[in-house]
Amino acid sequence: MASFQYGLDFTMIGGFQAMIGFLQVYGKEAPETPLGWNIDYTRQQLISSLMTLGAFISSSSAGFIATYMGRKPSLYLSCLLIYVSTIVMMTTTSIGALYAGRLIIGLGNGILLTSSQLYIQECAPAYFRGIMISIFMCWTSIGSLIGTIIDNFTEKIIGKNSYIIPLGLIFIIPVILCVGMFFIPESPRWLLQHEKREQARKALLWLRPDPSSVDPELDDMQAALDAEKALAASVSVWDMFTNPVDRRRTVLAVCGVTLQAASGAMYMIAYGTYFFEMAGVGNAFENSCILTAIGVVAIMINSTIMGRIGRRRNFLMSGLIICAISQLITAIVYDVRPNDPATGKVIVALAVIFIFGYNGMISSYAWVSGGELPSQRLRSYTFGLAAAIGFLGAWLTTFTAPYFINPDSLNWGPRYGYIWFGSCIVAATWVFFFLPEVKNRTLEEIDEMFEMRLPARKFRTYVCVGREALAALEKKNAGDDDNTKTEKDNGSKNENGVVEEIERV
Repeated sequence: MASFQYGLDFTMIGGFQAMIGFLQVYGKEAPETPLGWNIDYTRQQLISSLMTLGAFISSSSAGFIATYMGRKPSLYLSCLLIYVSTIVMMTTTSIGALYAGRLIIGLGNGILLTSSQLYIQECAPAYFRGIMISIFMCWTSIGSLIGTIIDNFTEKIIGKNSYIIPLGLIFIIPVILCVGMFFIPESPRWLLQHEKREQARKALLWLRPDPSSVDPELDDMQAALDAEKALAASVSVWDMFTNPVDRRRTVLAVCGVTLQAASGAMYMIAYGTYFFEMAGVGNAFENSCILTAIGVVAIMINSTIMGRIGRRRNFLMSGLIICAISQLITAIVYDVRPNDPATGKVIVALAVIFIFGYNGMISSYAWVSGGELPSQRLRSYTFGLAAAIGFLGAWLTTFTAPYFINPDSLNWGPRYGYIWFGSCIVAATWVFFFLPEVKNRTLEEIDEMFEMRLPARKFRTYVCVGREALAALEKKNAGDDDNTKTEKDNGSKNENGVVEEIERV
């Protein structure tokens, strides 16, 4: 429901900017445009980007909120912010108040997405975690589809009701979410972090079908937390940057989530209807419905194979390359034949390919990477930072896109694809060299592999030995190091000895 709410809101507000009823209040007459109305690109920038700016601000602090309040109370807080913002947007005709409403709903959505994904990552079994995050992103696409369909029907209404009615529907989802949370437990990992072991055990019993697996899993969680506490006497947010292992995990999580923004999908999601309208490509609202429906199909297909195929090469990199090529061809075709009806059909077809590549291969895996890779003691802080940087990238996209595509400004239209072609290629290159494969690994196994300082290429084949064996081998190796500390190659013995011994085991 959290992701559904985000998708619904983000898509509906993009559709408003191609509605005459909305433009009569916040826009201006523009006979030279296909619609006859337009909106100043500065207003367009702020209406769309203030939501993502609010999400950036709130997700930056979501780690602290989720750490001290818990995952569920954070979600209740986000629902309250969404209610306040929606009331403001429905009752005003002032552009300043509309800006305030967009910022507040962004604050709510930032906490909503960050806390809900933290909950899923911490509660799901390792073999279901990827699938569940994929389903989470699937609901974002379903929310976007419902928002687009609603816009398609209400844009025909004359006057303010064309956008007031869609805004009123935003009230429904937080009610479902708040009621549903009464029936689910708090995150067991959060409870363990706060030394509430019995409550954590009850939560895990509720979450697992096999009661016999609960105590061993709880012991693994506790061992991981104890091992991390041994590395740091207290959890400090600065550990994300000062500790070499945590710093690497922070960089990977942040860059993983930022792949969404790097693909360029945010401008297509936020301004797709407006983009089609100003480019004169068929019925803009119907094209947006088709595009979003294709995205839903793509992510549903993705959900069925998430647990079977590796993430790094087969999906993220391929998805980024597909997005890059489709954006490049879109820009070239429009550059060569800008006013040809056939060009419009080609642009729609390439947009379908683009959204299929993004929803089917990038969106889910980017968030999975951001959630799986942080250390357990810093998970809420690191994921909050990763989500914040991801929202910052989305804000940058939604803020700058009108400057490129609006007829009142540069009026590039589909030529905007040249920029995103380069961005996608850079992102795909980073994935190839730096992103490790952690498919079907428990969070504790991922901790072990990072502590071993494995290069990204070795994560997939590494055999984990468990924390007790790892600690024993490190102790043994430390003793060997003391006995041979006068040898010339002493520096490399300690590091390589543990790896070789573990590989032998």
